Amino acid sequence: MSFESSLGAARFTASSLRDDRAAQIVEFAVALPLLIVFVVGIYDFSSAFTLKQRLTNIARDAARAAAADPTNDLQSPSGTIPISVNDAFQIVDNSLLANKINDCSITNTASPSGLTWTFTASGNGCVSPGLTMVVNRGYYYPSTGATLPNVNCTSQAPGSGQVAIISTCVSIRYAYPWRFGQAASLLGRNTVLPKEISAIAVAMNEN
Repeated sequence: MSFESSLGAARFTASSLRDDRAAQIVEFAVALPLLIVFVVGIYDFSSAFTLKQRLTNIARDAARAAAADPTNDLQSPSGTIPISVNDAFQIVDNSLLANKINDCSITNTASPSGLTWTFTASGNGCVSPGLTMVVNRGYYYPSTGATLPNVNCTSQAPGSGQVAIISTCVSIRYAYPWRFGQAASLLGRNTVLPKEISAIAVAMNEN
């Protein structure tokens, strides 16, 4: 082998050793799943937070409207939804549509339990379990030491000698199709996330 051939081979070998394109491809392949998890996580959690805020505002408006109505409509005949409860329902339904949120084809039909009405729907392509709305026109809680209301708007019994504050509670539960769990599985992680985004609001009855 001539000197020039040996020199050319040495230069080729040195150039090949300096070429890190293959290493970059390997690094990208390793980092890609993590990048996907970050991007999907940012999008997914921001969408869930936005939905939570919108549902909270809707529940608050519905609770205020129902609480401002007279309570004498609660003596409606069996099977008839009181005007105040129907007002809350209409505000929730119209607000969902105004915010471009699928209302799951919910209808204002519900069977009451005491002064609590529960509306459910899962149509129009909604993800299971769909949409659940609860209106409790007789929600009461102690004047001191009350805890946060639950998604069923269950009243809180006041303690001995305490005054009960009568209010209206509206809760909305909406199914949310998380994508973060699937992305996290790329890293070998099993992520359990709530199936629903919930919002609850309470307003003191004015009449």
